[in-house]
Amino acid sequence: MGIQIFERFSGGVRPTRAGCDVLRLASTILEEFDALIATARSVQNSETGRLSVGFCTSLSAGNLQALLLEFKEQFPQIELATVERSRMRLAAALRNSVLDVLIVTGSLPLLDNKAMPLWSERVLVALPHDHSLAARETVHWTDLHGETVLLSHCDPGKELEDLLVSKLLSPEDRPKIERHDVSRGIIKSLVSMNTGITLVLESDVGANLAGLVYRELRDGTGPSCLKFSAYWRPDNEGPALAAFLKLLSDRYSSPPLGR
Repeated sequence: MGIQIFERFSGGVRPTRAGCDVLRLASTILEEFDALIATARSVQNSETGRLSVGFCTSLSAGNLQALLLEFKEQFPQIELATVERSRMRLAAALRNSVLDVLIVTGSLPLLDNKAMPLWSERVLVALPHDHSLAARETVHWTDLHGETVLLSHCDPGKELEDLLVSKLLSPEDRPKIERHDVSRGIIKSLVSMNTGITLVLESDVGANLAGLVYRELRDGTGPSCLKFSAYWRPDNEGPALAAFLKLLSDRYSSPPLGR
């Protein structure tokens, strides 16, 4: 490639800065190749169907968990594969037909995809159990002044940060924001160590961590929410996707929106 991917040190080898980017892309290519092999085998074996669902939210509770459970009950013959990745990697997988459908917050930078609005989830603040705000039933955005908010680079961290900035327009009113390149689960562990607080969606409460409490975030208009939507390619005419979209339409009664 003409660049150094790894460098040696006393403990072995580690990727260079450029190597980290190359390895991330290589990992994506390998994942897509594995999906290609799985798809070819399913066609060869004449399987009744396979549905690949991408998401970047918690599966431990909430609407997404209930949706996938209902789909498996109605269509046990369809193989259901789930993939949790960043929004950028999910979008690339959908564009390359590695995934059939995405369920994510916010908009997706894809051309010619179709979309269906689904549900909304409340935004909560996760606190150590002995935090001063834990004694309140609800917390207002203005109460976060002077706090340290830990956010993951993983989705929906960027959207949560954008929401915080929109609620607290003045930089002087905002808490200190620390961004970490770790999973949301690790962020919760850091919060339990009293290194700060974090923002989560209500589906994350199902994966509770000992020592944490969750409080609804509100402003003068009420609770704050993020909206979820489903995205898929219009040229995907697979029966498994059609069955899944029918279930979505029945549950959320919103007509598909073409872009």
